[in-house]
Amino acid sequence: MIHTLQPIYDEHSKILIIGTFPSVKSREAGFYYYHPQNRFWKVISTLINVRVPETIEEKKAMLLRNHIALWDVVQSCDIIGSSDQSIENVVPNDIAMILHASKIERIYANGSKAFELYHRYCIENTKKEIRKLPSTSPANASYTLKKLIESWRKEIEIVD
Repeated sequence: MIHTLQPIYDEHSKILIIGTFPSVKSREAGFYYYHPQNRFWKVISTLINVRVPETIEEKKAMLLRNHIALWDVVQSCDIIGSSDQSIENVVPNDIAMILHASKIERIYANGSKAFELYHRYCIENTKKEIRKLPSTSPANASYTLKKLIESWRKEIEIVD
């Protein structure tokens, strides 16, 4: 599978949140975290105290307005459905490209697999540490929405 979603960032981005690879629903929709049970958009909107955006354009605008960049570690891979655990034969995205074109101060991994893949494939090129956040995926059923928000709030600092 080849990652067809463009990164979301601009020259003012200060935070980069990276996932692994788009889910089946995200690939079908052509946008990040599109599965209706993924809690990413609810978590981010709560952290910045705005209503949950509904359209793709509203989601992009919310991220950019708050200096948040979004992308995935994997450019292409073999994957079964949406299972991060099945990812093999990884070709990484050029994460350093975003770092050079923006003001990224901190990088966060949306889940353990993104954290692991970043360390395996990207850190040598980026020379930038990453912090691991609990996954917003519905597969991370041990985390309620409230627990996710609390965990993300402890780690992530939205920068003006």
